Order: sequence, then structure tokens, then C-alpha cells
Amino acid sequence: MSGAPVLLVIAHGSRDPRHAATVHALARRARALRPGLRVETAFLDFNAPRVEQALSALYASGVREVVALPLLLTRAFHAKADVPAVLSESVSRLPGLSVRMAEVLGPSPLLVSALERRLAEAGLAPADRATTAVVLASAGSSDPEAIAVIAETAREWRHTGWCAVRPAFASAALPRTQDAVRELRAEGHRRVVVAPYVIAPGRLPDRIAAGAAEAGADLVAGVLGAAPELARLLLLRYDAATAAPARLPALTA
Repeated sequence: MSGAPVLLVIAHGSRDPRHAATVHALARRARALRPGLRVETAFLDFNAPRVEQALSALYASGVREVVALPLLLTRAFHAKADVPAVLSESVSRLPGLSVRMAEVLGPSPLLVSALERRLAEAGLAPADRATTAVVLASAGSSDPEAIAVIAETAREWRHTGWCAVRPAFASAALPRTQDAVRELRAEGHRRVVVAPYVIAPGRLPDRIAAGAAEAGADLVAGVLGAAPELARLLLLRYDAATAAPARLPALTA
């Protein structure tokens, strides 16, 4: 696969060292699934390399084709503005560089599978599904499209056998995790669990966990992290970006 475009995974970045470690672990898992594919990581903020630094380094090594994949669950501001802007700047600066931006990760059945994996790892048994209410706790966004996607994901997940699935947000939107837990309890649900719909640890996932503990949730799953389903999803988004040029934007100097 030496002639294939490089996959550049773009994460937000965080002062929390667990964030970058998780992103790198996910990239390693994707490499293991696709031997020979070059997979690199970059960050919008807080961590190195920044996106422009990563693209400059790839360019200096002779790379001219890149698929940039935003490590985001919804198409909110970062996917609509920040990532395209930094990619466009690099393309205009590096003659002959072609960058194709892949779609964000969500929504996808693989993300739901990863959520269920994390709940099982936290101790929830398959037989508990029908008597369990779930809070789908995301980071939050001020973008209505992103909020609608989270709400729809919760509705669809509910149809797989949970007695209830309620979206919640750590910032920028309501309800908060603790309020969603309390609402489900008030509705009579005896077992309420929280499934963080976030990729890597950091301030907002910690806020989700704190809210769950404050409201007395029965169980809190881990973040999605380097789940095998996410690694598979990275490669699916990469393949779609390379195979469907008419549908996805390409940035070329």
C-alpha cells in the first residue's frame, strides 16, 4: 500500500495527557488492521504535532496525497470550520499537496457497538438490557445539527432493547448528565447507567463521570477510546474518502 494516500487522524487535543495517549493508541490499532497503510496523528490544539506541522513533515518526506480524518463524532464547528481552514492553509502553502477530508465518525452502527462494548466491560450483562435505562452522554455542542444527531442516535439505540435511552451533554446543551439520570429515576427506572459518547479522556468526560456519580448512576462506562470498532470505522471513512471523489471535498494546491 506504499502508493496509497496517508491517513492523517486529526484530534482536537487536550491538556490532559490521557487524550493524546488514547488517540495514538487508536491510530496504532488502525495500522494493525491495515498493514502497510501509513497512519499519522495530528491535533488542532494543545498537543504536537499540530495539523500544519504534520502536513509539512509529510510533505518533506515526499508525501503528496493525504486523507485527513477528523476524529469527531458529529459535524459541528470543528468539522465545518476549523479543520477545513487549517487544511486549506497547508494546501496553499505546499505546492502539489492533495488533501481529501473524510467524513466525521458519527453516526455509525460501529459507534453503538463500541458503546455497548464499554458498558459490558463496566459490568452490564446482556440480560440487563430490557430493564436498564441509558444516558447517552456526549461532550455537547452549540451546533443544532450535532445535537440532532445525538438525539437521533439515542432514539435508534433505544429500539435495540433498552427500556430507555436519554441524550445528555457535558457542555453547551441540556440536559446535563446528572439531570438525565435523575429524570430517568423519576420515571421509575430502577437501573440507570451512563455511556459516555466521547472518544478520549479529558475535562468533559470527567464532567460526565462526575455528574453520573453525583446523581447516583448504577454504572458508568469508559470512553470509547481505542475500541476495535473505532479503528474499523477509521478505515471505513478512509476508504470512502479515497473511493468517492465526487462526494467528498478535495483540497489541492
